[in-house]
Amino acid sequence: MDLPLPLLNETAAAWGVPLSATQSAQFATYAAELVRWNAHTNLTAITTPHDISVRHFLDSLACARYWMAPEPPTSLIDIGSGAGFPGVPLKLLWPTLRLTLVESVGKKAVFLQHLVDVLALPDVTIVQARAEVAGRDPQHREQYDIVTARAVAELRVLAEYCLPLVRAGGCMLAPKGSNLAPELSAAHAAIATLGGQVRIVAPVVLPGLEPRTIAVIDKLHPTPAAYPRAVGVPARRPL
Repeated sequence: MDLPLPLLNETAAAWGVPLSATQSAQFATYAAELVRWNAHTNLTAITTPHDISVRHFLDSLACARYWMAPEPPTSLIDIGSGAGFPGVPLKLLWPTLRLTLVESVGKKAVFLQHLVDVLALPDVTIVQARAEVAGRDPQHREQYDIVTARAVAELRVLAEYCLPLVRAGGCMLAPKGSNLAPELSAAHAAIATLGGQVRIVAPVVLPGLEPRTIAVIDKLHPTPAAYPRAVGVPARRPL
C-alpha cells in the first residue's frame, strides 16, 4: 500500500513524536494488513491510504502529546480497541510499552492477534472481553499508566469503563469529536466518583480535517470497589 509517509512523518515530527524509518515501515505494513483483512472482515470504513494515515494513525499518535512525563509510559490498556486504534500506533511509537488490547468482538480480536504477529510486537496482550469484566479483573484493575478508548461511548460511560483500569497517578486519554462540552458537563460527577479529575480538554488538529478534541483525565484516587458495575449497566444507567 502506498501510504503517504511524508504526511505521517512530517506531522508526527511537528508534534514532537518523530518516527524512525523502521517505525514508518511498520505503519505501512499495518495499513496494508488493515485493508487486506477489511476485504473479508468488517474492521473499518476508512480504507484509503490518506485517510488511514490521518484518521487512524495520526489521530492515534495525537494521544502521545498528552503524556506529560519526560519518559515514555511503561503500560497502556486500550478499551474497545477494534482494529487497534489508538493502542497499536502508540505501541509502534513507544516500543517498550506493555500494551493490553481489550476487544469484545471475536473477529476483531483475531485481527489484532494477526497484526501483533505480523509486526512482531513484544509485550502485547489481547483480551477478548467487555470492559466491565476487565475492570474487575485483578490482573488489569488499576495496573496501567494510561487507559485509552476511541469511539466507544459517551464520556460518563467511558469513564466507568476506563478509570478502574488506570493506577492512581496515571491518566485516561479519550479522543473525541469537536463538540465535547455537553458530554463533559454531564460527566464531571461520574469522573469524580471514579477517582478522576479532568486535566484538560484540548483541540486536536489533523491535516485537512475540522478540529477534534481530546479529554485528558488524571486518576487521583483509587476507584471504589463498586465500579465498574455489571456488564451493560454503565451504558443503560450512566452515573
